[in-house]
Amino acid sequence: MNKRIIFGVIVLCLAVAVWSFLGPGRQRSIRNAPPANPTIVAFGDSLTSGVGAGQGGSYPSQLSARIGRKIINLGVPGETTQSAMARLDDVLGYNPGIVLITLGGNDLKNGVGRQVAFQNLSFIIGVFQQEGAMVILGGIDIPFWGRDFGTGYRETADAMGVVLVPDIYDGILGKPGLMSDRIHPNDKGYGIMAGHFFKALKPYLAP
Repeated sequence: MNKRIIFGVIVLCLAVAVWSFLGPGRQRSIRNAPPANPTIVAFGDSLTSGVGAGQGGSYPSQLSARIGRKIINLGVPGETTQSAMARLDDVLGYNPGIVLITLGGNDLKNGVGRQVAFQNLSFIIGVFQQEGAMVILGGIDIPFWGRDFGTGYRETADAMGVVLVPDIYDGILGKPGLMSDRIHPNDKGYGIMAGHFFKALKPYLAP
């Protein structure tokens, strides 16, 4: 991982430079688009693994059914941006053309500093991009107690050249009929989340 650590530092420096140059509101160029191969991996925490859903109810499963293509689900409940860095080789072992990421929610819940969380996230994205994958990043934008993570996702997406789902909870969070508990959607809620990712993914699917 030494080479990856060095690469990660370089990526973070470049990301800061790119963000400084582009500034907010500019249209981002998506790195590694179109995808080099059709393999899709969903990488993240319990919102990827599908906690709260029944069999086949996770967002990757419902998205897979929608696009008619297998999505490899590598979600682990409780995953943070820090712990996720230990699993990058698991993802890269599938040689993904597209990686869907949901990370940061546990950092937010556990009080991890915003700067630390998004430095880790930028490192993770950079490693996948170095190996040729296009990244779609699922953001979280929660009012009041969200510690401005929503802005962090937008800045990271702009700096790193990834496709952004601004808020994977949009239309879901706080609606009892769509949630299995205060954090995790139920099957219907994950269906809406799958729709958010489908909208982001659709322009990059081969006909």
